[in-house]
Amino acid sequence: MSSVTIYDVAREANVSMATVSRVVNGNPNVKPTTRKKVLDAIDRLGYRPNAVARGLASKKTTTVGVIIPDISSIFYSELARGIEDIATMYKYNIILSNSDSNKDKELHLLNTMLGKQVDGIVFMSGNVTEELVEQFKRSPVPIVLAASIDLTDTTPSVNINYEQAAYDVISMLVEKGHKRIAYVEGPAEEPVNRLKKSVGYRRALEDAKIAFDESLIIEGDYTYDSGIEAFEKIDELAEKPTAIFVGTDEMALGVIHAAQDRNYSIPDDFEVVGFDNTRLATMVRPQLTTVVQPTYDIGAVSMRLLTKLMNKEEVENQNVELPHRMEFRQSTKQ
Repeated sequence: MSSVTIYDVAREANVSMATVSRVVNGNPNVKPTTRKKVLDAIDRLGYRPNAVARGLASKKTTTVGVIIPDISSIFYSELARGIEDIATMYKYNIILSNSDSNKDKELHLLNTMLGKQVDGIVFMSGNVTEELVEQFKRSPVPIVLAASIDLTDTTPSVNINYEQAAYDVISMLVEKGHKRIAYVEGPAEEPVNRLKKSVGYRRALEDAKIAFDESLIIEGDYTYDSGIEAFEKIDELAEKPTAIFVGTDEMALGVIHAAQDRNYSIPDDFEVVGFDNTRLATMVRPQLTTVVQPTYDIGAVSMRLLTKLMNKEEVENQNVELPHRMEFRQSTKQ
């Protein structure tokens, strides 16, 4: 069947093409009887308005671009779910792209999305470079960062207070009597690690009058395998830590399994705390004590913020900070 055009609908309903267009675009200036006639014709013919063509006329495609480092990561897939649900609620379609945390690909995707005439973009990246921020400023449509940090604070964003969250973990471990606390961090070049979580870790030690020890910081790359490697390095230390704070749940699973493979007991030999509270935290034994980053909510709130910006609504605070908390499970002693 050849695709049905607006012209066919107009002929079938015996009205002008302008009238069909008004009905399709929800223009209120159409008589109810005429509207019904047009909608019946649309149903009979199975006409589907072309979103892009409609977008060219109204300059709105009701499509939102979502740029994500890696959809196969549980953390980002939970975020994307929050974005998607709110987008659907506000009748926006989503174009989702993976950037693989590659800065050239991020810039390329940004331009591709803008070329597709999206009405707005939710952007996620561990490293929002100055170059990206410059591109954001030039963007003809609003851009919101989700769980991503713009050091210039110029791009609207939704995050938690990562520094305070790390501080809370270390303070809690210090209160339990730990003096040597290892920290398995994500890539050090990413601001969330270098300027937020690491700073919280150091500040908590300082406040507790515990000397900072460089050998207790091990860098991973967010993957399960890097958690395994991190524990192997910890196990080689002459003076081992008694607690391990891990920058993501996935790396924490690697740490726990590597410790168990070497016949250590968690939490008896090492108390382990993760970060994010993804589904992984309850999939490991012992179950993982972790920082609850409200991942789904970050996605949902960032999409809601974007709808407000796209509709030019008043926004009191462009940089939203959601609350975090600790979820205690069996990887720490009660």
